[in-house]
Amino acid sequence: MARKMRLSDRAVVRLGAASSEFTVWDTRVTGLGVRVRPSGHRSFVLLDNRTGSPKRRTLGPVTHMTVDEARSRCLAIQSGGMDLLNDKPLGPAPLFGDFVSDVWRPECFDRLKPATRRRANSALTTQLLPAFAAVPLDRIERKKVMAWFDRYSAVAPGGANRVLDVLRQILNHAMVHGHLETNPATGIRRNPQRKFNRFLSRDEARRLHDELDRLVAERPGRAAQADIIRLLYYTGCRCSEIQTLRWCEVGTDTLDLADSKTGPRKVYLNSEARRIIERQPRTGSDHVFPSSSDPTTPISGSMRLWIILRKRAGIEDVRLHDLRHNYASQAVLNGVPLPTVARLLGHRQVSMTLRYAHVSDREVEAAAERIGGAISAICNANNDRLSGTLSPNHG
Repeated sequence: MARKMRLSDRAVVRLGAASSEFTVWDTRVTGLGVRVRPSGHRSFVLLDNRTGSPKRRTLGPVTHMTVDEARSRCLAIQSGGMDLLNDKPLGPAPLFGDFVSDVWRPECFDRLKPATRRRANSALTTQLLPAFAAVPLDRIERKKVMAWFDRYSAVAPGGANRVLDVLRQILNHAMVHGHLETNPATGIRRNPQRKFNRFLSRDEARRLHDELDRLVAERPGRAAQADIIRLLYYTGCRCSEIQTLRWCEVGTDTLDLADSKTGPRKVYLNSEARRIIERQPRTGSDHVFPSSSDPTTPISGSMRLWIILRKRAGIEDVRLHDLRHNYASQAVLNGVPLPTVARLLGHRQVSMTLRYAHVSDREVEAAAERIGGAISAICNANNDRLSGTLSPNHG
């Protein structure tokens, strides 16, 4: 049954969050309600029947208007006092920075996974707010977005792609609120990304492990970062999954990750990976690799040891994430079926695994030779059979 009450400013403030989203409808103005999300965010909503099929629209956070103002806005829309085509309130569009802080963050940001929130925060702080914070939403033109994207792409093409995605999501939400007719960030061509085709040869893998041993021998304080790199090599995990690993997630033969890019997942440990984890000191921290400055937090940073390691091992074109590609490629080369590789990597779809599972030209050449030999053997067997049937004694 729908929840109804005579809304007042005091009553709206007292509405508490529940485990799922709910809406309380006003008994004075039909179609006006207060939506309460599990995060505690409350916003006024309107049930719009003008097009014949009811559609719920957001009027704005309850912190930005009183109940009486929400009723007035609701009645204005119902009576045609607002733009019927775009549902845009009469008056200027908000500034990009104000929309982000007042609307997008409470309505969208809180739903993101922690790692995605960190990336979105970084995108806003370093790029989007400096570029667009003081610009009204309806003044953000496509040419301005392209000019910003081109400038950033000249420095960090991959980073520009990721920040463009965040901008597009924010402007899409601005369209939902009726501040934009079209998204000026839609259709901008992303920078081409590097192909996932780098994995280690036998000699490169040997040099990597030899140099790791030497680097730790030179400075024992490097042991934690070195073992993180070794675990990435032996498990195919993402770097963040190992850096933030907790002891409560470590089982006898598995890692039961509470959170990953694709949600909770199980990582199966081989003997080498088990030995690496077993030798980690138990310091009382919840984290397998705690920060040296604050044991209550996981190790962080840009894995500077990797920069030193790949230079000394002569593999400077190899990224840390390529160790994940290497793990998948080794699995394929050793005959592991793709669906099994997908489970090992935590992929929901095998199509994702195909991006990682590469084989070298030498392996392809050897496979072609084997196939050619098999076909040749079949042909020769057929020729021998035909020769036998056409022999002179048979005439």
